[in-house]
Amino acid sequence: QFLKQLGIHPDWQFVDVYGVEPELLSMVPRPVCAVLLLFPITEKYETFRTEEEERIKAKGQDVKSSVYFMKQTINNACGTIGLIHAIANNRDKMNFETNSSLKKFLEDSLSMTPEERAKYLETYEAIRVTHESSAHEGQTEAPSIDEKVDLHFIALVNVGGHLYELDGRKPFPINHGETSDDSFLEDAIQVCKKFMERDPEELRFNAIALSAA
Repeated sequence: QFLKQLGIHPDWQFVDVYGVEPELLSMVPRPVCAVLLLFPITEKYETFRTEEEERIKAKGQDVKSSVYFMKQTINNACGTIGLIHAIANNRDKMNFETNSSLKKFLEDSLSMTPEERAKYLETYEAIRVTHESSAHEGQTEAPSIDEKVDLHFIALVNVGGHLYELDGRKPFPINHGETSDDSFLEDAIQVCKKFMERDPEELRFNAIALSAA
């Protein structure tokens, strides 16, 4: 529904990933061009995040200039930012309606820095209104913008044969190594499993895949 309201033709849609086992992954329609992971922000995760950031700053990493990445400055907008990351890095595969508000946002923000994109989203009424209206259509009440929420969305995408984790709370994309169109879902789920393994007592993990309809 959210994609439709943003002016994206329904030949791609989000589907649930019911589990990480091969037989459950085989139920996901292919091809898959992005995976969104919902996970809890716990103390263990925050410790890992700090260590990961320091390690990458010290060692460096290869991030292609074509990766579309934006920072998150709006509270509780991680789902919207995850969705923008998923679509923006697959925009050549998407069919946008002529008056698509998301297409316009992406075109306007392509040359911006990750921080400028975040600021632009703050003032971009069309996406904010769509986010609010689709949040109210969900089964559970959406949290207010200021409410403290300990669940967070990230996007996993394939750009130029590399699997990137895009998280607006982090200073940069994370390159998780090589992938391909054929192996992308399995490779992305391997990254999701690492999140789960860091917090084995936690059960609040959920993944959805952006699949061809």
